[in-house]
Amino acid sequence: MKLVIVSGRSGSGKSTALHVLEDLGYYCIDNLPIGLLLPLADEALVSEESRLERIAVSIDARNLATGIDQFTETAKQFKNRHFDMDIIYLDAINQTLLKRFDATRRKHPLSNDTVSLKEAIEAEKELLTPISSAADLIVDTSDMTMYQLRDLIKERVVGRTGQDIALQFQSFGFKHGVPIDADFVFDVRCLPNPYWDQSLRAFTGRDKPIHTFLEQHPEAGEMLGDITSFLKKWLPQFANSNRSYLTIAIGCTGGQHRSVYICEKLGETFKELQSNVQVRHKELPSPPEDRH
Repeated sequence: MKLVIVSGRSGSGKSTALHVLEDLGYYCIDNLPIGLLLPLADEALVSEESRLERIAVSIDARNLATGIDQFTETAKQFKNRHFDMDIIYLDAINQTLLKRFDATRRKHPLSNDTVSLKEAIEAEKELLTPISSAADLIVDTSDMTMYQLRDLIKERVVGRTGQDIALQFQSFGFKHGVPIDADFVFDVRCLPNPYWDQSLRAFTGRDKPIHTFLEQHPEAGEMLGDITSFLKKWLPQFANSNRSYLTIAIGCTGGQHRSVYICEKLGETFKELQSNVQVRHKELPSPPEDRH
């Protein structure tokens, strides 16, 4: 039996993620009380219903607070019983969550006459700490469209097979902030910057002129080689410790050139070694074939 737990703050995209899993054949339950997780798993194991072989449940702030406090112990019992379980936690920056609630005019589950929406959003993060701390994958949806989130769930969660780690390389710009879902952060701002060449400024790290520029500088190759060697050495250790997902963030100043180039090259290398590898550029628009 495969169980995917989807959690996160209200407005982060949990419903979208659950709908994707349902479309892909998972038996989905929204807002399941945490106390029913183990009974549900036990029932699925003895059931002859084939649709219970893959289950996805959403757990969020609508749960009883006492249940959320018990989540760590419940997750430990799952591991002791050797259930195949992934915990996916979605989140976004406060400003984005506020905008999403303003757009939908929905009521936050923790807001009331004495608790403002902003206060509820901040309190929710604290409330869900036992789940976010246990998450196998944390996804920052702040800059994602609904379609991008759907694609990510399909690729990273459903596309993962067996004990293979779902690996994502993500470029970003330090001036926009470090991604909250990064497991490792590598700073490549020490590399020569194509931005200062006026003829290269309009290109990105996806483009050949930037590749040519950086490949003329030995330090770019050395940086790429060191990161590659580090990951090749330690990825098997993460896999052996039952780690299911890993996000490697590569940062430069603006997230346009150097970090994009390094991510593209890392993606090329590890796609030959791993079955589930994605490359994402946080500060760049999606290429036309990825847009909906």
